[in-house]
Amino acid sequence: MPSLSREQQRGRWFALGIVAAAYVLSFFQRFAPAGIAQDLAAAFQTSAASLGVLAATYFYVYTVMQIPTGILVDTLGPRRILLLGGAVGGAGSLLFGLAPSLEMALIGRTLVGLGVSVTFIAMLKIIAVWFEESRFATLVGGAMLIGNLGSVLAGAPLSGLAQATGWRGVFIGVGVISLVLGGACWLLVRDRPPGEPGAAAGRPRFDRTVVIGGLLTVLRNPATWPATLVNLGLAGSFFTFGGLWAMPYLTQVHGLSRAVASAHLSLYFAGFAVGCVVIGGISDRLGRRKPVILAASHVYALVWLVWLSGTPLPLWASYGLFAVMGLSTASFTLTWACAKEVNPPLLSGMSTSVANMGGFLAGAILQPLVGWVMDQRWQGALANGARVYSPEDFRYGLLLVAGAAWFGALCAWRVRETRCRNIWQAG
Repeated sequence: MPSLSREQQRGRWFALGIVAAAYVLSFFQRFAPAGIAQDLAAAFQTSAASLGVLAATYFYVYTVMQIPTGILVDTLGPRRILLLGGAVGGAGSLLFGLAPSLEMALIGRTLVGLGVSVTFIAMLKIIAVWFEESRFATLVGGAMLIGNLGSVLAGAPLSGLAQATGWRGVFIGVGVISLVLGGACWLLVRDRPPGEPGAAAGRPRFDRTVVIGGLLTVLRNPATWPATLVNLGLAGSFFTFGGLWAMPYLTQVHGLSRAVASAHLSLYFAGFAVGCVVIGGISDRLGRRKPVILAASHVYALVWLVWLSGTPLPLWASYGLFAVMGLSTASFTLTWACAKEVNPPLLSGMSTSVANMGGFLAGAILQPLVGWVMDQRWQGALANGARVYSPEDFRYGLLLVAGAAWFGALCAWRVRETRCRNIWQAG
């Protein structure tokens, strides 16, 4: 990386801050259905499976867009797609907030997923290009900490605001902010530092042959896949539980009030935010990836055995377990570094997007699947127009989530140790 002037160094931090702010909205949209699950179920008179589909629509689109996004940031640069993503995501949020029916809400949710799907990979590309490689995991962890403010806001704050003012106005406001941040990315973000190859060039050229060859290089690399599978198991279970089913589980199984349940959810997300920084920093300082992933992922998987046991817990214990889950779940954030460091540096966007695709694919499948399993056992109970499920119904559904968590932990044994540096060599 060429040396940067003091002004350029300030500029890169400011640009990263703008993108991280857009990432806050991405995280908020990802987990918002959990905080208002009961409101959505009542507003659209939907079953658990249909509610799961509504929440998972975000993940369907996000999953499909991961590889295209990686290709676009490696060829066209992050600046252009951040502008487009802000516009599409903002329009989707406005439509979701105004939706008169479940079908229109699904369309809005689809546009939200399409718009925000570009933000994270673009942010990773900016960090990879503008900052030193030895700081990658730490900077990603810091950006994740900021981004996770969105997930924290999607817990107790969203639940409280939705009860006070209605959930629709919240999403209309978020849509307007998304449009503003998209414009700010266009004005303030630059794709490469001065002196980098292509920095002085005009509009980037999309070379299909080069793109396909680069993607095949990533996909054919056996070292790419363990990181992707760890992401699939750990992130997929996190998105499924934290993104939709945690609130209904806590209120209907453990009898917690909505306020206390949403506080658990916010603590879960806050623990995850802190864990992103702590785990990334520990990994960079140790100069190791694999031992950190192994230790944290197995702690996370073990906590799921407690939930499956159905043991009643005092509040201090359930709060503690949610905090531990948040901290340990953050180990999946190292999978992006693991994938990046075993592939060509110029393909960092594609390699991180392939790894990132795993968790969103699992979330897209598991959110409605958990609901479908619960619907098969539902006995017909209703409360305020929404279905009520028994503890056994939830236990059967959450078996799928716990299985995904254990799958990710076991796949961590196959991750290749990189010692926090790129080890790719052309064959």
